[in-house]
Amino acid sequence: MARKKSAGNAPPIDKARVLELLAESPNATKRDLSRLLGVKGSDRIALKRVLKELAAEGEIAGNRRRGYAKPNDLPDVAVLEITGQDTDGELQARPQKWESNEEPPQIIIVPGITDPGLLGRGERVLARLTKTADGYEARVIKHLGASAHTVLGVLHESPQGLRIAPIDRKSRTEFSVDRGDRAGADHNELVLAEPIAGRAAGFPRARVVEKLGSMNTPKTISLIAIHAHGIPTEFPGEVVAQARAATPPDSRSRTDLRAIPLITIDPDDARDHDDAVWAGPDDDPKNPGGQVALVAIADVAHYVTPDSALDREAYKRGNSAYFPDRVVPMLPEHLSADLCSLKEGVDRACLAVRMVFDRSGKKQRHEFIRGTMRSAARLTYSRAQHAFDGKPDGQMSDIAKSTLAAIWACYQVLTIERKARDPLDLDLPERRIILGDDGKVKSIAYRERLESMKLIEEFMVLANVAAAEALEQKKSPLIYRIHEHPSKEKLFGFSDYLRTIGINFAKGQVLKPGVFNKILTQAKGGAHENVMNDVVLRTQAQAVYAPDNVGHFGLNLHRYAHFTSPIRRYADLIVHRALVRAHGFGNDGLSDREAGRLGETAEHISMTERRAMAAERDSTDRYVAAFMEDRVGATFDARITGVTRFGLFVRLRDTGAEGLLPARALGTEYFRHDERKHALVGDRTGTAYKLGDSVAVRLVEAAPLTGGLRFDLAEASAPVRKQGGRPQFKSRSQSRGRKR
Repeated sequence: MARKKSAGNAPPIDKARVLELLAESPNATKRDLSRLLGVKGSDRIALKRVLKELAAEGEIAGNRRRGYAKPNDLPDVAVLEITGQDTDGELQARPQKWESNEEPPQIIIVPGITDPGLLGRGERVLARLTKTADGYEARVIKHLGASAHTVLGVLHESPQGLRIAPIDRKSRTEFSVDRGDRAGADHNELVLAEPIAGRAAGFPRARVVEKLGSMNTPKTISLIAIHAHGIPTEFPGEVVAQARAATPPDSRSRTDLRAIPLITIDPDDARDHDDAVWAGPDDDPKNPGGQVALVAIADVAHYVTPDSALDREAYKRGNSAYFPDRVVPMLPEHLSADLCSLKEGVDRACLAVRMVFDRSGKKQRHEFIRGTMRSAARLTYSRAQHAFDGKPDGQMSDIAKSTLAAIWACYQVLTIERKARDPLDLDLPERRIILGDDGKVKSIAYRERLESMKLIEEFMVLANVAAAEALEQKKSPLIYRIHEHPSKEKLFGFSDYLRTIGINFAKGQVLKPGVFNKILTQAKGGAHENVMNDVVLRTQAQAVYAPDNVGHFGLNLHRYAHFTSPIRRYADLIVHRALVRAHGFGNDGLSDREAGRLGETAEHISMTERRAMAAERDSTDRYVAAFMEDRVGATFDARITGVTRFGLFVRLRDTGAEGLLPARALGTEYFRHDERKHALVGDRTGTAYKLGDSVAVRLVEAAPLTGGLRFDLAEASAPVRKQGGRPQFKSRSQSRGRKR
């Protein structure tokens, strides 16, 4: 029998060959290398020695379990953290795990419309890496969310040194910052920081990586929300250059709509004007009493073409975000405020739909047109309303007056069908924050709800329906705006709440929006009117974008798509492109690549919409907290809008400001959370604080940094005590023990 070759007789293991194999197979383990080298038996000891020597020489890094690689090499797939943008606007990243003492290699995120997620500083992605002459290119596989290694907060001086107070309400720990790690940031400056090893004076340590603005400037309040939610703010140079180079299309290839006196009607503080309307009686004798409506929308698809730099950036943002002091637009200003804004008296490219209705408001037919329009007037909701009320202002032109009269007549016909459809009719007042010249909150009030607003909403809804129907008829792929029926769980909770206020709700009935409308009507004028709108809203599912249609429950429509705001919503841009392609309006329609990825696009823009809404809400909360800061100690009338085990959420009547009334502020007894009754109930006295109850509260704390408001009960709202006894505090454990 032949004897096995001993380690002493084996040829020496070539270091160069080991390095060559690691270049071909990064992160190969010792077992992998043994197989590739043909090493067996005790010869593995020699391989171990060679690997140890290469590591000591700095040629390789790693270990036998995790694998070895050349120190500056990265695996094919790795978790990366976005670090910012280069001068060309390309996203840069670094590996989340990097153990070498040398600087990590340069990594550029390859731009692409399919890259999901929020690719802002501090975000993490799983990416596929390709080595280049300058470093690596990375293609995103999956977005992993914000890095756990970044902190957004305010730097401030304390007696013990520099500290960072996180803006997150849930964070209870400040961070200590060494003087050399402040990156030039000053006291009271909003910063992005990363935690580092060690503690100082009992606080975890961090270093500043980016300065975002001084908190001494009131308008920094919006910056907190923008950066906290990872909303991109700066347009890459390539995107801006492409927008500035854009030119209007040749009107000779389009339908000329300039003779039609289309007008824009927008809020007083509108920053973009992308829709215009016109209406008039139908002159077809076969349609007596019928109406014709024309809705024209800025032709953004002409300027933002598939897979261009503009398109990739618009996709990444998903939508515009609106704050009290600024707009973070989806498109650069040269487009959003100029070429795609339907300015009065200026020729503009548009995509329009002409709709014909009968005398009862039922649509008979529609037709889409790619044309050139010229707005006859730029009006606000308030000016239009005055005209509808027979009080047009003296500056309004005759053509604007006559057009408004015709639009109003058409709207009266359309309301017949709308009432028959009976969509969900919620009354949810919108708060308006007015800033003074100094950037501070001047006032907070509810926006007036005018009939002119409902008129424009109805015209837009009908245009959106027509877009969905037209694309279905052409068998074209599209992104729908869907709103599913309320879930059974939410309906059970809704039924429980209604029972507490004496309203019956049959859970097995055929559910339509009109069912909720009847309940809202029952509550109208009563103590629960305002909160009922909130409760009905919370019972609803969230509207999202999807390539598969399930209808729109709230609007009571079988099909619905967003078509009317392509300046500020990417969903509308996709629908425009689909219409261009389906009707043969040009070669800049929906591409095959886009059509094949509508599911991914719908998911992404649903996320960016939620992101913008959360940021807008947070910004409003912080502005309100700043406004309320000098009112600490004052008493307010409020209503309970939410009940949890830890306290009550209340809304002030005058400003709509919302905050927390902790359970500990309700009295010295223990209050149990009764989920079915939506109430906190005192164990000894039976005192109950229920959803919808009015309560007098005193403002205890206003925190502009986090947007939080905290209240105590005012004396008039203290719980009623049982005669002959005093409420006693009971711990949770005592309460639970008795219940057993």
